[in-house]
Amino acid sequence: MRDAVTSLIKNYDVAGRYFDRNAIDNLKSYFESGTARVQAAASINSNAASIVKQAGSKLFEEQPELIRPGGNAYTTRRYAACLRDMDYYLRYATYALVAGSMDVLDERVLQGLRETYNSLGVPIGPTVRGIQIMKDIVKEQVAATGVSDTTFLDEPFDYMTRELSEKDI
Repeated sequence: MRDAVTSLIKNYDVAGRYFDRNAIDNLKSYFESGTARVQAAASINSNAASIVKQAGSKLFEEQPELIRPGGNAYTTRRYAACLRDMDYYLRYATYALVAGSMDVLDERVLQGLRETYNSLGVPIGPTVRGIQIMKDIVKEQVAATGVSDTTFLDEPFDYMTRELSEKDI
């Protein structure tokens, strides 16, 4: 698992190059956004259960067939598994935010998720929608802490939904 700094260093080291202007600008941007990323992580950490609960409620309100007999979140066990997975995505999105890198999502979430969902026949559409709902909730909560520009919060959530949407699961 790499962060933005170690990824940048590795790429330049492999090429045997000194940092150029782009590398310096990337490092500068990473360090300048550090306080906001840590503040966002703290907000997510202290509100994780609430974020997941709100996102689950909104998802099931939008797609009630999921919790009806035959739906993928029907039965207490499946419902709990859905919320557990949402919590999992939220936790790893937080790691990616702090690292400034999506490597952790590839290594720890997306690879295993594809295989698991394939074997269980879990539909990907509601998963993608749940991740996007969490993103919206997180952005609202982080903005409420005083972070004025929350666009950096989009990256891990959008990355997961894009990667999941492009795969035939």
